[in-house]
Amino acid sequence: MRVFADLEELRSATGQVLGESDWITVSQEMIDRFAEATGDFQWIHVDRERARQSPLGNTIAHGFLTLSLVPQMIYSVYRVEKVGASLNYGSNKVRFTQPVPSGSRVKGKIRLANVETIERGVRVTNEATVLLEGSDRPACIAELMAVLLPG
Repeated sequence: MRVFADLEELRSATGQVLGESDWITVSQEMIDRFAEATGDFQWIHVDRERARQSPLGNTIAHGFLTLSLVPQMIYSVYRVEKVGASLNYGSNKVRFTQPVPSGSRVKGKIRLANVETIERGVRVTNEATVLLEGSDRPACIAELMAVLLPG
């Protein structure tokens, strides 16, 4: 894990790949719990038998489940000291470039795209490339933004 002493030290790393997260297993249980939380019970996610008969051959994670794992990935790659709170600000350019089959593993390659001073702190943009184990193509590419408040 990369640790930055403060927001100014973080700013100096703009444009750098900060690292890769640990692998996360996307289990069927995780997919089912995400379906419960969101009400998205589309068969390709939760109907194991029907999904086995599909061209994909397996259930797959919801795209938004994959996206929702990115903050966990970021938190395992770096942290900034002297920050009181990190608030979600939104996402840019989200693309789900291939399905994530149940039981597969993903990890995030995190690049610090921008650090911008705002009224109460800084707005940070992280570019996340979600890598799918065993594949040359990423599963998701997205920019996530957060507001970091000094603490």
